[in-house]
Amino acid sequence: MLDLTEKETKMSDKQRRIVAASIELFAEKGYAGTSTNEIAKKAGVAEGTIFRHYKTKKDLLMAITMPTLIGGVIPFLAQSFVKEVFESEYPDFQSFIREIIVNRFDFAKENGKVIKIYFMELFYHDELRVQFSEIFMTHVKGQFDQMIDYYKERGEIVDMPNSTIMRALITNIVGFMLTRFVVMPEADWNDPKEIDDTVNYIMHGLGK
Repeated sequence: MLDLTEKETKMSDKQRRIVAASIELFAEKGYAGTSTNEIAKKAGVAEGTIFRHYKTKKDLLMAITMPTLIGGVIPFLAQSFVKEVFESEYPDFQSFIREIIVNRFDFAKENGKVIKIYFMELFYHDELRVQFSEIFMTHVKGQFDQMIDYYKERGEIVDMPNSTIMRALITNIVGFMLTRFVVMPEADWNDPKEIDDTVNYIMHGLGK
C-alpha cells in the first residue's frame, strides 16, 4: 500500500516515514490514542514537519485511509475484484461464495493494518462512510445483483430481495474478516476450517 501511495501522491521520504509511523501507531493505539508527537518520534522527524505536510492529525488520517485505501486501492481492487470474482464461471453458488471469501481474505491478510485503521475509524468519520458507499455502489453492487439473479434463476438460493441476500453475505464475510484480522488477529486460527465454516453457515441460510 505504501508503494501505491508513494506512486499516486509522490510522497517525499519524510512523508513516507510519517505515513508508515502513523499506520503502525493508529493500528496499535487507535487514532484518538495517538499523538502527533509520538508519530514524529517514530518517523524520526520533527513534529512541525508533520504539520507542514498535513494541517491536522485528521488530515493525516485521511491521507492514510482516503487516498490510500479509498482513492487509490479500493477502486483498483474493486475492479480487479469484479474481474477476478464476477467475470469467472462457477459450477454452483457455493463455489462463488467461497471465491469471494478467499479473494477478500487474501487482500485483508496482506493489508491488515490499514484495514484495521479504516474499520476502527469508520463510525467516527462521515467521509469514510460516504466514500465507501459510493465505491461499492459504483463498482460492485450491479455485478452482485446480476450474480444473485443468476443463481436465483438456477434455483440455488432462496427467493429473497437482492438487498437482503447482499446484506447476509456482506455481514457474514466482513464479520469473519474483522474478527480474524482486527478483533482477534493473534488467536490460534485454523484459516481453511474457518473459511469452510463460513461458507457452510452462509449456505445453510441462503441455499436451497
